[in-house]
Amino acid sequence: MSDEANPAWIRLVPYAESEGYLRTLYDRVKGPDDRVDNVMRAHSLRPHTMEGHSALYKSVLHHAGNTTPVWFLETLGVYTSLANRCDYSVAHHYAGLCRLVGEARGQEIHAALVADRPEAVFSGKELALLRYVRKLTLTPQAMVERDVAALRDAGATDADIFEANQVCAYFNYSNRLLNGLGVTTAGDVLGLSPPNTRSLDDWEHA
Repeated sequence: MSDEANPAWIRLVPYAESEGYLRTLYDRVKGPDDRVDNVMRAHSLRPHTMEGHSALYKSVLHHAGNTTPVWFLETLGVYTSLANRCDYSVAHHYAGLCRLVGEARGQEIHAALVADRPEAVFSGKELALLRYVRKLTLTPQAMVERDVAALRDAGATDADIFEANQVCAYFNYSNRLLNGLGVTTAGDVLGLSPPNTRSLDDWEHA
């Protein structure tokens, strides 16, 4: 059973008990008061996997080389996580979305995605990309080349498509990590994120 002291079905090493390589990684990704989000603490028994996860997360969502606005990358992540019923990711990234677009707009987007009616608030390229990540999440075996052609028809460039694809792939990985280990948000500070830079080691939370 998970609780705030150990918010998962397996043991997560607390920051105070970490040392060596694990402490180095914790220090890289920690937020205020030495807090490490449980999604990263979930890797604490095999720290090398945390290094890979943190690099992928930073590259996909918070790297200056991306051209899609961060708020829309977060929206794609929330929609993917809703499809997977991953409460942890929805809570964190909905909070992050609200920090970027404001509470009212965030609530409007969230309500449309929960109802599976993205067309209520999106159109054109953005709507097409949202439909793409949902199909890729729920029925990956049904993807066909026409799905990508439809994105181009809606105005998406191949780079836009790739960025959406990577957000979807990342959240499907993260959602399964979290759901499969029963990780909760207990003790986390929701909505914090690293800055958009080109360094994968730059994790100064804001």
